[in-house]
Amino acid sequence: MATFSHISGDRMLDLINTVEWRLGGTEREEDLASYGHVLTWCLESGLIDVSEQKLLVALAENDSRTAFSELDKVIALRENAYGALFHGDKSAAAALAAAFREALDAATLARGAGGASWSWTDLSAALDTPRHRIARGLIGLLTRDDLDRLHQCEDAICGWVYLDTSPRRNRRWCVTRDCGDRNRSRAYYARQQARKQASPPADM
Repeated sequence: MATFSHISGDRMLDLINTVEWRLGGTEREEDLASYGHVLTWCLESGLIDVSEQKLLVALAENDSRTAFSELDKVIALRENAYGALFHGDKSAAAALAAAFREALDAATLARGAGGASWSWTDLSAALDTPRHRIARGLIGLLTRDDLDRLHQCEDAICGWVYLDTSPRRNRRWCVTRDCGDRNRSRAYYARQQARKQASPPADM
């Protein structure tokens, strides 16, 4: 069973959704509470494999300070992606571009039978592996050609995001059985209360 939710239609949007109640103020909850959580999310999302996860766990145990720093940097990447996508934040977009350039600096250009290609194998033994791969993925997300389908859950405090691939583009909730049912129940209760207040009192 997965630890994280994967409902958005893009694994990088799933990263943005590693915050519970994003718009809820004091109710907001952070799902990436440790470097280990970052590794779990990366494993579930196909950014690292099991052998890399085991190696990175061991490296993090030996260098907890760097692991904590990498956790903060991944969270910053996530928040910059949200700011760039949903608020048009130019400084956030610039930060993502800088993170992508840093990831590119860690790669090598190798010539093969089919031509030259980037090689990232040198990242597999470094604690910044998740961050570099996330940075590459986020740039891929920002350059998708279907971001007109990008939507945010209409619950007042949820804040989860997704690509609306419904035929009519009328998906309102991140998860129908969660935010959808809760908001429909609230709307029904509000209608019932309004009807009661509008009804004349019964004769005594």
